[in-house]
Amino acid sequence: MESVFEQVAAVLAVCVVAGVLATLLRQPLIVGLIAAGIAVGPQALGLVEGSTEIELLADIGISLLLFVVGLKLDVRLVRKLGPVALLTGVGQIVFTSAFGFLIALWLGFSTVPAVYIAVALTFSSTIIIVKLLTDKRELDDLHGRIALGFLIVQDIGVVLAMIAITAVGDGNGDLTGEFVGVVLRGAVLVIAVVVLARYVLPRTVHLLARQSELLILFAVSYAVAIAAGAVLLGFSEEVGAFLAGMSLASSHYREAISGRLTTLRDFLLVFFFIDLGTRFELSAALDQLGPAVLFSLFVLIGNPIIVMVIMGALGYRKQVSFKAGLTVAQISEFSLILIALGAGLGHVGDDVVGLVTAVGLITISGSTYLIYGSDAIYRRIEPALRIFERAQPTANIDVAEDRPEPEFVVIGLGRFGRTVLEELRDGGDAVLGVDFDPRSVQSAGWDVPVVYGDAEDPGLPERLPLEHTRWVISTLRSVDANLQVLHAFQHHGYEGRIAVSADNPDDEALLRAAGAELTIRPLHVAAGPLLDRIHERYR
Repeated sequence: MESVFEQVAAVLAVCVVAGVLATLLRQPLIVGLIAAGIAVGPQALGLVEGSTEIELLADIGISLLLFVVGLKLDVRLVRKLGPVALLTGVGQIVFTSAFGFLIALWLGFSTVPAVYIAVALTFSSTIIIVKLLTDKRELDDLHGRIALGFLIVQDIGVVLAMIAITAVGDGNGDLTGEFVGVVLRGAVLVIAVVVLARYVLPRTVHLLARQSELLILFAVSYAVAIAAGAVLLGFSEEVGAFLAGMSLASSHYREAISGRLTTLRDFLLVFFFIDLGTRFELSAALDQLGPAVLFSLFVLIGNPIIVMVIMGALGYRKQVSFKAGLTVAQISEFSLILIALGAGLGHVGDDVVGLVTAVGLITISGSTYLIYGSDAIYRRIEPALRIFERAQPTANIDVAEDRPEPEFVVIGLGRFGRTVLEELRDGGDAVLGVDFDPRSVQSAGWDVPVVYGDAEDPGLPERLPLEHTRWVISTLRSVDANLQVLHAFQHHGYEGRIAVSADNPDDEALLRAAGAELTIRPLHVAAGPLLDRIHERYR
């Protein structure tokens, strides 16, 4: 197909079919999307002749994914989790590369290809793991935060490895100078983001938040711009987008931004899995199937074990160590890039390319099943995991953020909404306000907790602390907005009661039919006390 539009249309159609088949067969959607990428590639249907456009969409999707992750990572957590992330990340890199090198030599590979294989086995896919943990809603758990930390350490290792390979391939032996350059460029990137976070972003975001569409446009532009800047400085787009998200993590509007970006992120990530699938060389992979199975077992079993050993020594409980360990049970898309770089320099042949391709297919698919089934697997092998836990585990990092636990959530803080919120607060009830107007969120001298959020955002309930909430009260005057609120909270599984505003009996009937426990007529409520006083005085 010559038209890019035709290619994208065909790719999306194949993705839908693959997704439906994966759902019917009760298989993870990620596996179906990777299979779709292989199917549309040049070795199968040949629908994608050049992947430049798809790769661009994939890169934007990656940037948005890591940007959203960074939005949720408080700097205090970085300080708490930094030591375990560094020790686990470096320990796993050393273990995997050393033993992978020995296995490659034992299988008959010469020294240089063995080094490439060992390094390729070392790195895990940040993108796939973050996506899987997000789907399971485990990214904010302790094991998810720790896994994210050592995956970022691995990403830094990828950069250093590629610099070393490029320097050797070009005949430039000054590796020290290259590494010093990486440190300096990294410092420039971090300082630039810190300056933006401190002096530019707070006022800019607060101003743009008055128009939610403009806020989201800015967020996407900012994430992609910082990611592009990171690439220019020699880093991956993941690192740049992650830092961009962290720079907005303290913003009042981070939850609204992440919620609105979820749908766009998931759509663009489809192209990442398609692009990943087209990279697999199936014919070469089949020729190296035997050694690939051995290396895959090493990655699927050995990598989690070393993570559990390190985390157990640091005092973490076996369940946390086990779930964190499963996140390194696959190789990364960067492993394929690294091997392709080595092949381009003449350091490795097609056999190594095929081997790493096959390991990628096996481990990515295998780890997907392991992570989705981690709870069931843990229950079955829990007794055997006791050797990875101290007699008295000591590590206890609280990753939960300080959040209110309201009994009442009031959506919409106009005059009526503010009155309702203040009356509840004055009555001693725990309350939380939600509004899309930043002036309501940052009202000076108002001691009621308020968060920035859009009632028409279907992901709003997921970002609210609803565990102890008895009533959600929407004071919005729009019937469509209130219907959206009802649908979103019901879909989320909220078991409390919902009250909504209505202007006339027809709207009341419609909203009650949609599930509203109570309807409020704001104008009648406001007129009631006045009429009572009139009747009392002139009766």
